[in-house]
Amino acid sequence: MGNFDVDGYLKRLGLDAEPPSVAALRRLHAAHVERVPYEPLEIQLGRPTPLEPSASIARILRGRGGYCYHLNGAFSALLRELGYQVTRHLGGVQGGAGDAPNVGRNHLALTVTGVPDEPETTWLVDAGLGDGIHEPLPLREGSYTQGPHTYRLRPSEVAAGGWRFDHDPSGSFVGFDFAPGVAEMTDFAEKHAWLSTAPESGFVRVCVLQRRDATGVDTLRARTLNRHGAKEVVESPHAWWTAAADVFGITPDLFTAEERERLWRQVVAQHEAHVSGGPVVSV
Repeated sequence: MGNFDVDGYLKRLGLDAEPPSVAALRRLHAAHVERVPYEPLEIQLGRPTPLEPSASIARILRGRGGYCYHLNGAFSALLRELGYQVTRHLGGVQGGAGDAPNVGRNHLALTVTGVPDEPETTWLVDAGLGDGIHEPLPLREGSYTQGPHTYRLRPSEVAAGGWRFDHDPSGSFVGFDFAPGVAEMTDFAEKHAWLSTAPESGFVRVCVLQRRDATGVDTLRARTLNRHGAKEVVESPHAWWTAAADVFGITPDLFTAEERERLWRQVVAQHEAHVSGGPVVSV
């Protein structure tokens, strides 16, 4: 796809166009995770989203975000337009310690190769993990520290020739694996539909907004605003939307009054279910 507003996308990131380089790739990656939030608000409103990067880019240009298929789909399209060699991969996030490592397609992983000033290095790039990496990682076995998190990269044990990303123990997920081959966006369609609509899906069950910066991660989970243990329960719709705007860049004018009221009812129900230990009920 080459018919989207590259200048508008770069303006959303606060950047100017520049030739491919490792430094430029770092700037693009950091700006994307800082300015384009990880958010499932369309799913919370019962509106499953298109998988095509063009649709994700259009939503990003309107001031919104998305989750991995949207964010990495759009980011990979932008990188290609800027001259980077990007490959999409089948990935699988391991959400909790009880989940088996997999490449079950609940994650779209990305690598970049052939950057002119380091042509032999493959880079792991990922703007779609919420509290994932802030800047690209060289795809080499080892440990890497960014801000409060230390990550590990190693060969995957479940995808021959693939790789494993182990998150910091304080992260919101355990890690992910990805396969070495080339994936198409259509490969994720079935899983995207399930994640967007199934009652068991985490994106359906709980509203979670996240944003990464150089020193850490902000998370708004239902009504709880959290930055590395500094937690605050927001007490009103006004406070919730103020946090959404000030911390995550999601302004209330992007939604109708009815949509804002529905989202508030849902995060209240989700918060109360969490506090009581009961099931989450959509309202």
